Amino acid sequence: MSVIKIEQLTKDYGHNRGVFDVSFAVEEGTVYGFLGPNGAGKTTAIRHIMGFSRPQKGSTTVNGLNSWEHASEIQKTLGYLPGEIALPENLTGIQFIQMMADLRGIKDMTYTNALIGKFELNPSGRLKRMPLGMKRKLAIITAFMHDPAVLVLDEPTSGLDPIMQDRFIEFIKEEKERGKTILLSSHLFHEIDATCDIISIIKSGRIISTFIADELRNSSAKTYKFEFKSQEQFDRFSSEVKNHLHFKVQTLTSHKKQVILTVDSAAINDFIAFIAMYELKFFSEIKFTLEDYFMKFYDRNAIVERGIE
Repeated sequence: MSVIKIEQLTKDYGHNRGVFDVSFAVEEGTVYGFLGPNGAGKTTAIRHIMGFSRPQKGSTTVNGLNSWEHASEIQKTLGYLPGEIALPENLTGIQFIQMMADLRGIKDMTYTNALIGKFELNPSGRLKRMPLGMKRKLAIITAFMHDPAVLVLDEPTSGLDPIMQDRFIEFIKEEKERGKTILLSSHLFHEIDATCDIISIIKSGRIISTFIADELRNSSAKTYKFEFKSQEQFDRFSSEVKNHLHFKVQTLTSHKKQVILTVDSAAINDFIAFIAMYELKFFSEIKFTLEDYFMKFYDRNAIVERGIE
């Protein structure tokens, strides 16, 4: 069952900003990763899911309810963590937590207090003076305090230190085990890779790839880097490897006598038998990562400028 569904969503803000014909669905009990740099359109899509913005074309639904027409009803049972935190500065953290509990009709604060302990939040100070990391913890607690079955998380660990980032990732894994349905939007590779079942990559407001995370993690293609002991060995390999169609040479670097080569798992034995005929200085496997896959679609220098890790 599709809990969150976006169909042909378009919101054009001009100058190639917005989202364009975006479609995807988040199935019940799964963690769906929405990956892209800042400005790619992730938050725009999420604002439509939450009913904060009206589509120019297409639709978004949560549990079958149209997000724009039933925003208030959807938000009662959904946990939302925005990318940019805006809190009432005149309140203390304790007062804000109590205000959110009252709005949600929460009488028993046991679960809320457990979250406060898990994320080591001291909510006693005024929000105006709270550092960003503390505000982020407060936002996490109020997003999860009513134990919602559906969660929409936009850059959830932004502002957290590495220890708390790891704690949040472990928490998401626990929530997944409990059957929660989660949309997690992020520009952090390790955050998406560690938690998500399905991942979509968005670029300039358009989804350019959607895939099952385990299929990427367990790719049958293996990539190896090795260096020959002599130039003669390198030259002979360069000539003879052309006869092996199951071996795909990525690079041949003559002056270093180095090769990067990809081979499917089914042909590994043939490859090992072939490479055993040469004298090597070193031989190592290059692990294929989510970041490697992502870089097929993005220029590395461009995304560093726009904010992605």
